Amino acid sequence: MKRWLIAFALLCYLSGQAQQKHTFAYGDEHFLLDGKPFQMISGEIHYPRVPREAWRQRMQMAKAMGLNTIGTYVFWNVHEPQQGVYDFKGNHDIAAFVKMAQEEGLWVTLRPSPYVCAEWEFGGYPYWLQNQKGLKVRSTEAQYLAAYRKYIQEVGKQLAPYLVTHGGNVVMVQIENEYGSYGSDKEYLRINEKMFRDAGFDGLLYTCDPAKDVAKGYLPGFLPAVNGLDSPERVKTLVREYHHGKGPFFVAEWYPAWFDWWGEKHHRVPAENYTARLDTLLGAGLSINMYMFHGGTTRGYMNGANCYDTSFYEPQISSYDYDAPLDEAGNATPKFMAFRQVIAKHLPAGQRLPEVPAAKPTMTLPDIQFKNTGSMFSLLPAPRNAERPMTFEALKQPYGFVLYRTKTKGGREGVLSIKELRDFGIVFVNGERVGVLDRRKKEDSPAVKLPTGEVRIDVLVENMGRINFGPNLLKNEKGITQKVTFAGQELKGWQMYPLPYTDPGKASAKAGGKNAPALKRATFNINTTADTYLDMTDWGKGCVWVNGHHLGRYWSIGPQQSLYVPAEWLKKGTNEIVVLELLKPEQELLRSRTTPILDVLQ
Repeated sequence: MKRWLIAFALLCYLSGQAQQKHTFAYGDEHFLLDGKPFQMISGEIHYPRVPREAWRQRMQMAKAMGLNTIGTYVFWNVHEPQQGVYDFKGNHDIAAFVKMAQEEGLWVTLRPSPYVCAEWEFGGYPYWLQNQKGLKVRSTEAQYLAAYRKYIQEVGKQLAPYLVTHGGNVVMVQIENEYGSYGSDKEYLRINEKMFRDAGFDGLLYTCDPAKDVAKGYLPGFLPAVNGLDSPERVKTLVREYHHGKGPFFVAEWYPAWFDWWGEKHHRVPAENYTARLDTLLGAGLSINMYMFHGGTTRGYMNGANCYDTSFYEPQISSYDYDAPLDEAGNATPKFMAFRQVIAKHLPAGQRLPEVPAAKPTMTLPDIQFKNTGSMFSLLPAPRNAERPMTFEALKQPYGFVLYRTKTKGGREGVLSIKELRDFGIVFVNGERVGVLDRRKKEDSPAVKLPTGEVRIDVLVENMGRINFGPNLLKNEKGITQKVTFAGQELKGWQMYPLPYTDPGKASAKAGGKNAPALKRATFNINTTADTYLDMTDWGKGCVWVNGHHLGRYWSIGPQQSLYVPAEWLKKGTNEIVVLELLKPEQELLRSRTTPILDVLQ
């Protein structure tokens, strides 16, 4: 009898699910949901930038502001970190993210293009593509298409069941991403379309481009969404020009603020600069996707970098706060409340917004004193040997650090020149620090005095983030990418020590030379959990892990001077913290605070 009841309940559930199946289509002016006009008020949230345990809270905040849809990219380098190795678990479980949005009554626009930009490492491409000689991203080159096809098939297995055509909540799927800003090959876009169809994406497809690039980036027959415009008439004119004289009209990226990079002032724009623009767009019946509604944090080593030409390099910070309506920790900002008021004016008759959840509690941790400190160089793995320095890619190491070591005759002085250093380096002579290198400032050639006898030269190099936008996507190798000379003579005979530091592990480092980068470990005890921020103002440069979770990078130059610690990653009782400090190994005290520091340059 019990089995019969379970079977009956399951049948009723499946029947209910079938009855909830919806239709989504293009009308002449509006999207049509179940045949009725539907104004999409969407906000972008990226699942890897938010702890999985906090996804639902962020979605509930989206509904409280008046959003009915969530937009998200799908990140290739997250899901295929090494060729043929796929990861859709934990914080990378995109299907669970989409399903949760459905449970919260939210639609989803999906952006699974292999290229995402997004201020994300390599624009979402996996590093290993660079190891295939002749491969050219965003093109019809055979190796690229073969890798792309395998990946998108795996994504389709995860997400095609959630399309609205299959009873799910994914209403539209974007192919490519602002392609018109990069190229204009319609054959390449058609291949994208076929790959998406073959992967099971059988619903509505669309493209998105900035206004000036729509002509190059749209695909005939598909809706051309426009990015970055506030004028309804300009949007309508553009879309009609390329979409049979019809709508619907969709601003796929409507920007309420902007992102930050190291060494530059934090971007902050008052809400009042945007409320009238939002009111105008919604009043004209346009649909929008707010980029970002909630930025979160780019943890690990997944930040990208700007490099439009060879004259500059701008790696982005770990905080992706974005001055968005929802702050880095998921709390409502004044911008959130202002936008909520605007959206409430444009709700369908009889619909009311839910109450705004209270701000999440915050706390400070007890001061943390690091007694367990050791040299990063005391935990070196077995080296790789080569005549000339090998790149990260040649070492099959995506991110983190590589220590380059060679020996030469001392008793002389000259310039140590590292050609095409990418991106940040520290030079040691016989274990003593003698120089700091910074690609941003073109600092790659310190004057060095070598002591007498045989001398050991070490160059520790950090990958600060691969370029994510512009013409230099294919110039993204990391490490020492060419050669090293001293006093004009090339240094050969190198040992490379890969130091990915995805997880600092439990091994304790031992004492090292003067100014050697330090690994520091400590524990702290708490009786309750809440959000907090580590105050890194007095520290130099490095990364922090709490209970095994990589919180991101810090760097004293700013503007970010704090690291967000989500309550979800703390636990009552004993917690472990690990700091990798590159420049100030003598620092021992770490304090916390209840608010972030995102706008201090030093």
